[in-house]
Amino acid sequence: MTAAILTVEDLSVRIAGLHILQGVSFTVAPTGVTVLLGRNGVGKTTTLRAVVGLTPAGGEVTGRVRMGERNLLDRPTHRLVRDGLGYVPEDRCVFAGLTVAENLRLAERRGTTPAYDRVFALFPELERRGRQRAGSLSGGQQQMLAIGRVLLNDNKLLLVDEPTKGLAPKVVTEVAEVLERVAATVPVLLVEQNLAVVRRLATDAVVLAAGRVAWSGPARDLLAETDLTKSLLGVGSAEAHSPSAGSAPAGPAVARKDGLR
Repeated sequence: MTAAILTVEDLSVRIAGLHILQGVSFTVAPTGVTVLLGRNGVGKTTTLRAVVGLTPAGGEVTGRVRMGERNLLDRPTHRLVRDGLGYVPEDRCVFAGLTVAENLRLAERRGTTPAYDRVFALFPELERRGRQRAGSLSGGQQQMLAIGRVLLNDNKLLLVDEPTKGLAPKVVTEVAEVLERVAATVPVLLVEQNLAVVRRLATDAVVLAAGRVAWSGPARDLLAETDLTKSLLGVGSAEAHSPSAGSAPAGPAVARKDGLR
């Protein structure tokens, strides 16, 4: 078997006295999309933030997170990014007062040639709106910018947190199409609540429950078991078997997060 691109071993995170992750272990395949699923508050976003070194100040992180043989928990975020770990946060985090072009320019890695051709081929809207302030973009356009910033550089692994959250169905489809194309060349660890998008993109799935891994395996096996999907994610057969991202409803297939994630 081909070695995993990312290995998470016994990852535990405590924040403000709360034990959010309690010994989480899973692997991310070197190809395709591994999706991280679960109900509200089980630690999906906390997992991504821990991997990329963005646990809030005062939080305690233990365990091992390896990309190859290197333990990522020993390295600062900016070094992880330089080493090829791309991260698209849940709330996009674009610089609202800067233009689209300035947001992209800030993402350029020193000593490399930024792939503007790749970004504009995937998101031509970004090229057309280069002089527009990011804060005046629609939610979908801001999501395109957030993804585009990461794709400006070559990556070994992408971490993408709820890219379709709050988007209209048409934009959900566009974002899913882009991620599908991206995943053909770079592995993705994806947090996503829209199961139509999951069905379209995911090769493997990891389900968290109460801060622990409750299930892992091929995504098709999870989605094929209606009772299992309902017990782990709280969705019925209609959501689990939605045929494509394009036919998904504008709202989430699983209730959105509130509080700790």
